Amino acid sequence: MNPQVDKYLLDGCMRCPYGATPQCKVHTWKEELVLLRHLVQESGLTEEVKWGVPCYTLGNKNIVMVSAFKQYAALSFFKGVLLKDEARVLSAHGESSQSARIIKFTSPEQILQLQNALKAYLQEAIAIEKAGLKVEFKKNLEPVPEELQAAFMEHPDLESAFYRLTPGRQRGYILFFSQPKQTQTRFSRIEKCREKILQGIGLQD
Repeated sequence: MNPQVDKYLLDGCMRCPYGATPQCKVHTWKEELVLLRHLVQESGLTEEVKWGVPCYTLGNKNIVMVSAFKQYAALSFFKGVLLKDEARVLSAHGESSQSARIIKFTSPEQILQLQNALKAYLQEAIAIEKAGLKVEFKKNLEPVPEELQAAFMEHPDLESAFYRLTPGRQRGYILFFSQPKQTQTRFSRIEKCREKILQGIGLQD
């Protein structure tokens, strides 16, 4: 068990004013989050907390996140577009999503009914990472940093706004976000620039 994830299940991600309050969305989906956590733990992935939410990794590569949204709990695959999706349960997290795919849950029963399929999806995601498969991003000459991918997964409106920017503005942000070596610094830069991106403004505008 990871005490950081235990804390997330008690207090939430603590990135908004509702953290550690009854209004935190984590409390709405507590049972679903616990079930998803146990399922992912059984896959053998390493349990961490990144960007305030449970993130499961293989050799320091992000595979899947478990998180709460206002209207559902979710299992989000970083390279979900590469999954076969035989159960037809994956959806794009935002209208411009190129890599991540999400499975939404609104009841524990949904998770229990799908548990065998979810286990298979997790193993497939692990196999994809071990094989070194990569998602080809269509609009960027620079590789999209994983912190920005994670931000897209959490904020679909950010992804839509980002891909409405001109290619030059996209590239400017990607280079700026990729510069720091520390993931927390990268994510901090993304958070500081989020409003500018949503407003369609470039880094140097």
